[in-house]
Amino acid sequence: MLRIVDIIEKKRDGEVLTKEEIEFFVTGYTNGSIPDYQASAFLMAVFFQKMTTEEQGHLTMAMAESGDQIDLSAIEGVKVDKHSTGGVGDTTTLILAPLVAACGVPVAKMSGRGLGHTGGTLDKLEAIEGFHVEISTEQFIQQVNELKIAVIGQSGNLTPADKKLYALRDVTATVDSIPLIASSIMSKKLAAGADAIVLDVKTGAGAFMKTLEDSRQLADAMVAIGNEVGRNTSAVISDMSQPLGLAIGNALEVKEAIETLQGKGPADLTELCLVLGSKMLLAAGKAASDVDARAQLQSVIKNGEALRLFGELIKAQGGNAEVIANPDLLPHAQYQIEVPAKQSGYVSEIDADEVGVAAMLLGAGRATKEDVIDLSVGIVLCRKIGDYVKEGEPLAILHSNKQQVDDSIKLLQDHIYISAEKAEAPSLIHSL
Repeated sequence: MLRIVDIIEKKRDGEVLTKEEIEFFVTGYTNGSIPDYQASAFLMAVFFQKMTTEEQGHLTMAMAESGDQIDLSAIEGVKVDKHSTGGVGDTTTLILAPLVAACGVPVAKMSGRGLGHTGGTLDKLEAIEGFHVEISTEQFIQQVNELKIAVIGQSGNLTPADKKLYALRDVTATVDSIPLIASSIMSKKLAAGADAIVLDVKTGAGAFMKTLEDSRQLADAMVAIGNEVGRNTSAVISDMSQPLGLAIGNALEVKEAIETLQGKGPADLTELCLVLGSKMLLAAGKAASDVDARAQLQSVIKNGEALRLFGELIKAQGGNAEVIANPDLLPHAQYQIEVPAKQSGYVSEIDADEVGVAAMLLGAGRATKEDVIDLSVGIVLCRKIGDYVKEGEPLAILHSNKQQVDDSIKLLQDHIYISAEKAEAPSLIHSL
């Protein structure tokens, strides 16, 4: 007979837990038969003793199986999902979904809301008038079969074990555990039903993982878990030491996504979407090589098919597809306020995290789950690392519905660093 105290002791002593022991813990904590104080002890034991790849695979599957699992077998083709570990100005899903779908790969995307600097993918899409993210599973599957694309909110009962454990990790100083982070992320991806998963693991000041070493460890752990449980999983480590693209804020990011699908987007955002999109096409068996995959993606941007499909997605989910031709239909803030450079020189560093905070102070994000986002506000950067700016010229433009924005201006002036020497822009892709 299994007892949780024996399982805690075993992991405390660095031994390897069996599938049955891990399932016993996850089931017991989810249904309430294992109390918080014993679950906390288990998490701390994992924090210090870590887990093998096999253990992480068992933990991930147990969490994925703790609630609803989405069956996507009725969708034709290989379903490839993309997950990003977040950051500032990360608009990739809005671009990648229609881009990859336009190449014939079904994109059945479940996304979340944002907590922090800006909204999540769902919040951004809701900046489009009429767009609704709540549709039935049947409609979801039918839409993907017809259009190759749908983006909806996560099921209310997806991975309940992860929700409980995440809340507990937050108050027991066990958030920064690679096995627990990796299992948490991958359980949601597996429950969402994808056949293959491409991970975009961020590194740098604006990322959850600040150092390249930690980012590599997390990427390796997630790829190992995915492949352990039979999903074709790969990862890219991309830079988040400065914001991705130029726009930070919900409607502003939708506008930037439209521009990128038109072939007029920022170079770094475009390049990352081509890298991730290539991996998605390869995972789906739709391309013979990276070169072939990139050529297909560039073709559907050039011929307008990716942009057209974005419009079809918007229309299918109740939104006003006219925004594709006229982005001015998106919500826009009352004031546009320039943030002037205090001196002339080259931008040497942009602290992405602090730029995100400046956007949140304008109302672009949530400090708590209950906060209401102002979809129209945010920041558009005028300079990136390596760019020259004269004293008084704008470093950024604040889009705000309040005139008093001194706190956001100060944050940007204090955390966009200017030096006399030209700085090299950081590498966008650190590892493939």
